[in-house]
Amino acid sequence: MEGLVIKSSGSLIKVRLEDGSKMNCRLKGQFRIRDIKHTNPLAIGDRVVFEPDPRYGTGLITTIHPRENYIIRKATKLSKISHIIAANLDHAYLIVTLAEPRTSTGFIDRFLVTASGYYVPASLVFNKTDLYGPELMNRLDELREIYEKAGYPCYAVSALTGTNLEKLKSVLQGKINLFSGHSGAGKSALINAIQPGLDIRTGIISEAHRKGIHTTTFAEMHELSIGGFIVDTPGIREFGLIDFEKSEIPRCFPEMEQFLPYCQYKNCTHTHEPDCAVKKALHRGEVSRLRYNSYLSILNDS
Repeated sequence: MEGLVIKSSGSLIKVRLEDGSKMNCRLKGQFRIRDIKHTNPLAIGDRVVFEPDPRYGTGLITTIHPRENYIIRKATKLSKISHIIAANLDHAYLIVTLAEPRTSTGFIDRFLVTASGYYVPASLVFNKTDLYGPELMNRLDELREIYEKAGYPCYAVSALTGTNLEKLKSVLQGKINLFSGHSGAGKSALINAIQPGLDIRTGIISEAHRKGIHTTTFAEMHELSIGGFIVDTPGIREFGLIDFEKSEIPRCFPEMEQFLPYCQYKNCTHTHEPDCAVKKALHRGEVSRLRYNSYLSILNDS
């Protein structure tokens, strides 16, 4: 039998069959030792083959089909081991907040670079707009202009008031969508607003540090009544890149990629080389200074 992994919490793996029914499964032991690059041999969104075990009413997963794409991050800041957040995604949405807690542009750009590097289309969802005064609304407009110009669709929403939720729902329909972001960014509240009745637990903001407190412990895929799915993920404090060559990074900045063929050197790093088309575009305002600074930071860390 075949199905889609919708939840994995330790030894419990929940698989959705094509008819919509669900079965608890366990993973055959060989997968746990075969792949040492990742902390999890199985990820949400994996398509699997399993053998039903009528004695226990569960299934044994025997095959994991090759992944079309996935989102990955470092298991810990200094680790060389990676963790697959979810696989076989149609789209990834980073839930961004400009206050309580604030999402840095460095975090945004690392997420977008990872999504691009692993062939996952991505967008930004600016949540909690009900909290924004004039200053934050101006900041929102600035960031929207930068990221939409770079090719990333942006949505400004409020899970509390329902602002622009219908517009967001229309692009989620019929797709497998990932929601990611900091703890406290409102991922779970947003999913509850999009799909009433799920009652996903939501958290509070730490008054001491103005950061979110983890509420989602394990990634889980939720079915939408309009068609499609949302993968709710645990909050991420930092997003470290893994398995990237320096030469690959500028290709993950769409607004820079278009100028790469016009650089004097094929291996141009766009930092110190003469006749660099990317730096010329930067001076003309065709590449954002904020995004270029993020590029330099990611380049230095890789």
